[in-house]
Amino acid sequence: MKIVAFGSLPSGEQINSYTLKNKSGAVLEVIPYGCRVISLIMPDKNGNLGDVVLGHRTLAEYLGSNYQGSFVGRYANRIGNAEFMLDGAKFCLDKNDGENSLHGGSLGYHQVLFDVAESSGGENPSITFAHTSPHMDEGYPGELKIKVKYTLTESNEFEIEYEARADRETVFNPTNHSFFNLSGDFSADILNTQLQINAKRVTAISDDLIPTGELLPVQNTPLDFTAAKKLGVDMFSDEHSIKMNSGFDHNFCVDGTGFRKHAEAYEPESGRVMEVFSDMPGVQLYTFNITSGLVNKDGSDMRPHSAFCLETQFYPDSPNKPNFPFETLKAGEIFKSKAVYKFSVK
Repeated sequence: MKIVAFGSLPSGEQINSYTLKNKSGAVLEVIPYGCRVISLIMPDKNGNLGDVVLGHRTLAEYLGSNYQGSFVGRYANRIGNAEFMLDGAKFCLDKNDGENSLHGGSLGYHQVLFDVAESSGGENPSITFAHTSPHMDEGYPGELKIKVKYTLTESNEFEIEYEARADRETVFNPTNHSFFNLSGDFSADILNTQLQINAKRVTAISDDLIPTGELLPVQNTPLDFTAAKKLGVDMFSDEHSIKMNSGFDHNFCVDGTGFRKHAEAYEPESGRVMEVFSDMPGVQLYTFNITSGLVNKDGSDMRPHSAFCLETQFYPDSPNKPNFPFETLKAGEIFKSKAVYKFSVK
């Protein structure tokens, strides 16, 4: 494993990057600040290697409310009114998205410096990050001990394993927020990327993107990805939830239970295929609709619709929606979840 200095935090702490490489030449580069994926290099149909994850040149560009490549939590996605009830008590969270809480709050895990707990080489190199999130961190109850393990397999799979234990009942919804562009060209848009999602329903949302509690069928709507279609076909639809987001920012209710295939993306020009597997009930499709002045690795401005995210997750606002598939993490219990992004070509 290659370890090099990547930059320093405002506190002066030096941050290293860790590079994992397999026999086929695929490369995963990560940093412990936010457990971020800063580079993921995969072959195209001609055997040429290319970076399929957007990111930045410097550590400074990752600071602040920037989710590029990060592990987000304690609760990924949104919680309405930035509050929830648990065992008769109300817990008030950081309001960092209007009146709502997004991705764990302003100082969520995307801004936490994790410890490197373990690393290994070999055919399936891996690295494990660890952090203890204190009781009432960003308003969440319970001290939470977290481990996040990244593995690059010899068959070009990027595996993520989450593990957590709390000292009192709490909520936990981890995900990875990598921005993918399967062309390997971060200046290209994703309109021709073909996507299929194994979901017959989506969560209905209000205008501030909080689920209403209703699950809507996708059949015969612009949100129907049950058969593969180009992202550009319906990205600019007049359907209200798409139009107000300037693209997709929707939670899909994945069919079935247990560890299963959530989605498959295919970029015809490069021939790259990315299959997404998880044991979580939902996956959020986000098509990078607002770039907020972010800058690419070559110094160029990031452009809207130049990447897509597939964030495996519990549904947004599940702690406030009794009909959603969600369980709190009880004191002393161990939470485990796994997501796999599998790359191939055709």
